[in-house]
Amino acid sequence: MKRAVFLDRDGVINEVLTTRVKFVNKPRDLYFLPQVSEAIRKLNKHFDYIFVVTNQGGVGLGFMSERGLQKIHEHMVKVLKKNGAIIHEVVYCPHKPKSGCACRKPNSKLIIDLGKKYNIDLSKSYMVGDTDTDIIAGKQAGTKGVFLGEDDPLADAIFPDLMSAARWIIKDATA
Repeated sequence: MKRAVFLDRDGVINEVLTTRVKFVNKPRDLYFLPQVSEAIRKLNKHFDYIFVVTNQGGVGLGFMSERGLQKIHEHMVKVLKKNGAIIHEVVYCPHKPKSGCACRKPNSKLIIDLGKKYNIDLSKSYMVGDTDTDIIAGKQAGTKGVFLGEDDPLADAIFPDLMSAARWIIKDATA
């Protein structure tokens, strides 16, 4: 069985709701957070797979097309790869926030589906996010939850950024 780290996108990999960008609706709106490439490179050395699992309700709400979203993700993966950081697959929920679909976090369908597709031991894997919905989705799928921010009572660990989280994840996974 393989091990993976599942990363939320907005607020984990890239800026959102900052003075520079409110929403990422085009590749040029994607501003990487500090040390993201380095953190993913570190995780690549210790885990079989790194995935991005993201809710993108802007598609369902009509703010961008699904093809437009895919272009953003292609740009993100390409820039990270150029910096030596490999994302193996990006999956997303394109539905409106209150659509009731099974794929929108806090539901865990996207994580579970990736687990089956890649033969991943979810109990030895991690979900990293900046909202409680990310942590809940990971927990429901059977992963450990790592929260980026101030506080989340459901998380196994809390850090201010992905680099700090990556160091802990690697240490925890090898303990």
